[in-house]
Amino acid sequence: MRPGHWYGRSTGLTLRMAFVMGLLLLIYLAFITLLFALHTSIVLIAVVVGGMAIAQYFFSDKLVLASMGAHEVSPQQAPELHALVERLCQLIDLPKPKVAIADTDVPNAFATGRNPEHAVVCCTSGIMRRLDEDELEAVLAHELSHVKNRDVAVITFASIFSTIASFIVQWGFWLGLSGGRRDSRNGGASAGILIYLASIVVWIASFLLIRALSRYRELAADRGSAVITGAPSHLMSALVKISGTMARIPTQDLRQVESHNAFMIVPALNGDSLAGLFATHPSLETRLEQLRQLQRQMEGA
Repeated sequence: MRPGHWYGRSTGLTLRMAFVMGLLLLIYLAFITLLFALHTSIVLIAVVVGGMAIAQYFFSDKLVLASMGAHEVSPQQAPELHALVERLCQLIDLPKPKVAIADTDVPNAFATGRNPEHAVVCCTSGIMRRLDEDELEAVLAHELSHVKNRDVAVITFASIFSTIASFIVQWGFWLGLSGGRRDSRNGGASAGILIYLASIVVWIASFLLIRALSRYRELAADRGSAVITGAPSHLMSALVKISGTMARIPTQDLRQVESHNAFMIVPALNGDSLAGLFATHPSLETRLEQLRQLQRQMEGA
């Protein structure tokens, strides 16, 4: 791979992600138009949700590491892990992120941070024990693809108005959505109900679309890993190992990390996984099929 050039993109995936983002934009524009048309006072909501979004954007790496019980490690503490990350970063012309380890038997890895200059990649002790060097390199390449594609920032911004809608659904009437004008004589009560119902629709629609966007971005990161390493089979092997091991991890351990499933390379779920429509990740079969196709293309089949 030529340094400075990113080959991990797929036209089909890019178009699908653009389509989902376009639908989200249309939904949010319609929602904003309705709020303004009904003269809704949303200053407090915007301040609260905006503050939450800013905190998530700037401090997501620290928050996720702390909640996972992960700690940053130096090159002296984890020389092999640092060497893998550094070599991969050189291949894709990416600033080397911070490297962390989470002491849990759940085999997983994740990357977070608002941009490539403020990123961190984390592996659990469980995944480091179970994968060989080639498989771990493929997993790290997947996570660095997320960093390269700025996926944390994309999902954060895509979620802002969804969060506003959720906030209205939960607290709307308590906050006085229509500026306290709930007197039926001026239509305030009707406006409040309409905004409340619209918020429910926006939240449900954006929830499903953001899940779809997350699944597409996971496929894009899988593709990135395959292209960076030149060996899709290594990631395939890693995914099969991680997924197979997950079913044998105690439920209590899975619950400790399940709130961060959107960040993980494989969601921390047992056999009773969520339906595809609500999942943050594509099914294992979908991911393996894409990697098989890439393997055939690389072999010239």
